[in-house]
Amino acid sequence: MKELSKTISAIQGSSIRKMFNMAQQMDDLVSFALGEPGYTAAAHISAAAIQAIQEGNTHYTVNAGILPLREALSQKMELKKRVNYDPETEIMVTSGGVEALYLSMKVMLDPGDEVLLGAPYFPNYLGQIQMCGAVPRIVPLLEEDGFQYNVRRLRESITERTKLLLLNSPSNPTGSVTGEAILKEIAQLCIEQDLYVITDEVYQDFIYGDTKYYSIASYPGMKERTVIVDSFSKTYAMTGWRCGIVLGPQALVSQMVKIQENVVSCVNTPTQYGALAALEGSDETIRAMTEQYDCNRQLVTQEINSMPGLSCVAPQGAFYAFINVKQTGLTSEEFAIRLLKEGRVVVVPGSGFGEAGEGYIRISYVSSKEDTVKGLERIRAFMKQLMEEKHRG
Repeated sequence: MKELSKTISAIQGSSIRKMFNMAQQMDDLVSFALGEPGYTAAAHISAAAIQAIQEGNTHYTVNAGILPLREALSQKMELKKRVNYDPETEIMVTSGGVEALYLSMKVMLDPGDEVLLGAPYFPNYLGQIQMCGAVPRIVPLLEEDGFQYNVRRLRESITERTKLLLLNSPSNPTGSVTGEAILKEIAQLCIEQDLYVITDEVYQDFIYGDTKYYSIASYPGMKERTVIVDSFSKTYAMTGWRCGIVLGPQALVSQMVKIQENVVSCVNTPTQYGALAALEGSDETIRAMTEQYDCNRQLVTQEINSMPGLSCVAPQGAFYAFINVKQTGLTSEEFAIRLLKEGRVVVVPGSGFGEAGEGYIRISYVSSKEDTVKGLERIRAFMKQLMEEKHRG
């Protein structure tokens, strides 16, 4: 038989799923692996989807999504992101944030085009760039820079083939939030070099302390070259509902709608009515989640930095801590596998987020406080054993 697609065969599976699958063979575990809220969708969201089914709202919708949802998104997103989008032409609803990312890349990129990608990165970014036949230009995001873009290094990475910059703030996996001064410099660079921007803002609602959030689309000259990707998954604990958001200029969104027609036709109709209820209802669950995550964030940061051999920059957003394990002498995968087998704690090796993630592990701190404390106690016991072993060696 003829070969399968070389492009798709070259794409690697996610380390997140690898660790998750390994953990399925074991019991008595504390998992810090998956980036999924430790909540379910609020009751009024589920009730709206059920009502849609009962009333027969289960047919195709227009490819871009039901207009009431897009109108509600226009109002909500203007408040959150300080940019106005026309619900008829500049907003569409997608099957999760990952489809929003893929559609955005697909309308911008031709084979051979280059994408500036900060590393460590969410692994699906790399896979989708490769699926488009494009070339990633990896830009290291260093711990000493707070895991944010160094604009000089970013500029030096641009070639005549570079077409797109990918931003993710708050970041998965590092928890960093790109500051206003850096964003302004990046915006100026993108205008100067005529680059498109995709900004993944799915964690925007989870910001801690005095940190301020800014969308690059809100700066002068950026809306027309920027696509914002957002989602209901994290903010409203609707991961399995698969409802994402694209905000962007009409010239780009109109092309994405064409792809949507050829891929999924439209997002699940009851899901769209649930998403509409999410926007129109109380934000009490969001506030509760943020308070719990902030509590866990402070606990994780304090405890990890008190353990010999480990260190952690305090996350500013999202719900991830990126922990430096270089002093242990183990690779990130060796550390993660030993912690799983010997410490009964599931984490993700930093190497799964690109070469720049080697020497780190990612913790997702969405569990209850009790499970977070239990997991940290197990990590402390594992580290005590590991460092004693290292000193004996």
